[in-house]
Order: sequence, then C-alpha cells, then structure tokens
Amino acid sequence: MAGATKLTTTVSTKGQVILPKPIRQRRRWKPGTRLVVEDTKEGVLLKQAPLLAPTRAKDVFGCLGHAGPPKSLEQMQAGIAQEARRRHARNRY
Repeated sequence: MAGATKLTTTVSTKGQVILPKPIRQRRRWKPGTRLVVEDTKEGVLLKQAPLLAPTRAKDVFGCLGHAGPPKSLEQMQAGIAQEARRRHARNRY
C-alpha cells in the first residue's frame, strides 16, 4: 500500500476499533469477517483468518476408513480412470 493515505481510528471504551471503510472495501472484509490479530515490533497486524483450520495429512489420513484389503496403486488409478470415463460419458450431449 505504498503511497497510500494514512487513516486514523479510535479505540472505544470496549476496546473496539472501527476499520476505515476504504480499507474494508479494498480487502473485501464484510461484517462477520474473522481476523487474526498479531502483535509485532512495528505495531498490530490484522490478517483475514483462514476459512478452514490448517491440517496435516497425518492428522486426517485414514479418517474415512475402508473395509476390505488395501488397494494397490494400479487398482486406485484404474478406479479413477473408470470414474472419469463414466462422468465424461454422462456429460456428453
């Protein structure tokens, strides 16, 4: 935001801060937008919170479960190809 006009706001008695409308519009922050507040050496940094919490593969791996013997890589690739063919055939005019 180089060369941008500096805007000011006030902290209310409840600790609330109103972000100036031009900033909210530029960031597309609508009412209810969740923000992450970070205290830095330079001041306070506000960033939009991610819609979903970050996850790691090991945290969710196997969460759907599977009954039966494990599938080989070849079997998985064949299943994906079969479903792609089915969907393609369904979408033909």
